[in-house]
Amino acid sequence: MAALLPLAAMLIAGGCANVHNVEVGSIPDDYRTRHPIVVSEDQEAIDIPIVMSDARLSYANRGRVEHFGDRFRASGADSIQVMLPTGSANQYAADRVSHEIVEALRGRYISRDRIFVQPYSAVGAEGPTPIRLTYATLVAKTGPCGRWPDDMTDTSENKNYFNFGCASQQNLAAQIADPRDLLSPRGVDSIDAGRRTTVLDNYRRGEPTTTAAGSSEIEY
Repeated sequence: MAALLPLAAMLIAGGCANVHNVEVGSIPDDYRTRHPIVVSEDQEAIDIPIVMSDARLSYANRGRVEHFGDRFRASGADSIQVMLPTGSANQYAADRVSHEIVEALRGRYISRDRIFVQPYSAVGAEGPTPIRLTYATLVAKTGPCGRWPDDMTDTSENKNYFNFGCASQQNLAAQIADPRDLLSPRGVDSIDAGRRTTVLDNYRRGEPTTTAAGSSEIEY
């Protein structure tokens, strides 16, 4: 019994000790969650100015229409709208030019059933009202930058200021060619059967299977 007394005293003393629980972890301050890149629907549009005397689509405007058509095809959108002004002084000129706009779009491999020509009211509009080309597409973007809701001198928690990382996120979102890639992965392309046969034949013969570098290429 006497041998147990020192052990009991140690247990009692241990229970009275002041224990500090220290939790070590990262500070929840990720700019990617504060300025997330989101995918949303938006409208891409371009205005083609038309004056009353226009009888044909100018060379410069044709280039703009063709470039817009290429962007439409790359976006994966279903249809493109050609919106004509009505009730304006240049209404008839816009109608004449619209036929060439449709032909220019078809020249960029856009089928006619994907091009919709529709009017919009331009009654009372001042100046030459344009023909507007538009289509709905998905865009990747973040919220607006330049917000400073907190005191920047308050650094007691060692956190980044609120606007930190916003511009980087916006630049990253602008570089995304197809926002659908953020929603789901693309399908796997089919293999090059001819190249595969060449590689296997070289492997069986004990020859190099890689493509030989040209003489103009520099090896480091």
